[in-house]
Amino acid sequence: MTEFDYYIQQGEPSQREKAEAWAVAIGLQDVDGLKPSQYLRDTAKRHIEGDISIKDAQRLVHSYYQSKTTRTADDGEQFEADSVASKIAELLESNTVGFTLQGYVAIHKHLFTGVYKFAGRIRDYNITKKEWVLRGDTVSYLNYMDIRPAIEYDLEQERTFSYKGLSQDEIIAHIARFTAGLWQIHAFGEGNTRTTAVFTILYLRSIGFDIDNSLFADNSWYFRNALVRANYKNATKGVDYDYLFLESFFRNLLLGEHNELKNRYMLINPPAELQRTPSSTPSSTPSSTENMLAALSEPVSRLIKVIGEQQVSKRELMQMLGLKDRANFEDYSLRPAMQAGYVHLLYPYSPKHPRQKYLLTVKGLMIYQTLQHSNS
Repeated sequence: MTEFDYYIQQGEPSQREKAEAWAVAIGLQDVDGLKPSQYLRDTAKRHIEGDISIKDAQRLVHSYYQSKTTRTADDGEQFEADSVASKIAELLESNTVGFTLQGYVAIHKHLFTGVYKFAGRIRDYNITKKEWVLRGDTVSYLNYMDIRPAIEYDLEQERTFSYKGLSQDEIIAHIARFTAGLWQIHAFGEGNTRTTAVFTILYLRSIGFDIDNSLFADNSWYFRNALVRANYKNATKGVDYDYLFLESFFRNLLLGEHNELKNRYMLINPPAELQRTPSSTPSSTPSSTENMLAALSEPVSRLIKVIGEQQVSKRELMQMLGLKDRANFEDYSLRPAMQAGYVHLLYPYSPKHPRQKYLLTVKGLMIYQTLQHSNS
């Protein structure tokens, strides 16, 4: 629950989108134990209500700290939380992502300029970090000399990876491993989890997923600890890499499940009262895929089945569906499917490309696999 719930539940669409972005932006500060100020929260509400722009909000936050006559020991951390939160809200509102090394680095630079002198600079030294969940031990982060090629490799592998034919479990497992691998590189001196979280949200949206923003708003500390456990192995302590915690987070985030997310269960070698493994079994609440199936119109359902794992032109789609009325096809099949995030363009930045094709997003493929399974 956040102070923005009213806007999320009852606000206009633009207010809801802004409120969700702010809720995530503020919640993500928890990964580093930072608490945004009440001034930032009040300024966020002014932005949500349309009184000021996001740039105005950022300027107001900066001026607030510049003009303070009484300084406190908490000012440095609060300024970081307020400044970074306002910039995360801006990026989430823009909803664009550069899926390259440069794009990943640009997120860090945007978020932390004015906070860290090394904003947007890949570290040139090795690091360790004591983790509570590891009882003071550290993850083995990548050697600084390997950072650039490692990020480029991971992104290229993901760019060429096909989600076609994968089950929901396989998709979640893959996303968890991709995210964990990118985070383990730890490209920067500080701010890695917030950078990875923003990059992950924007990327998942770009491939068709609806993100349950409340997960990052309310469970960002769990997200970080789950990344730690996914990247920690110690044979002498009998601890292996464990992706189950991170998969539980992504199942809630992307499938609408209600797996219990408790930080204390991730503590290695826990006392008896905490020895519990998180359940990856969905609650009785229908998954988001089941909800989407129930909401599918017949024209959109037919379109998803026809596209399947192919790349198909508009003319070919109409022929395969036996339709002749182009306007009717666009109004009742194609446009609703694209607006719902099931279908996207092969050339999204050139809608009138002469070789334009339509294909299913990852979310569309999940629906397609479910439809195929139900018909078999």
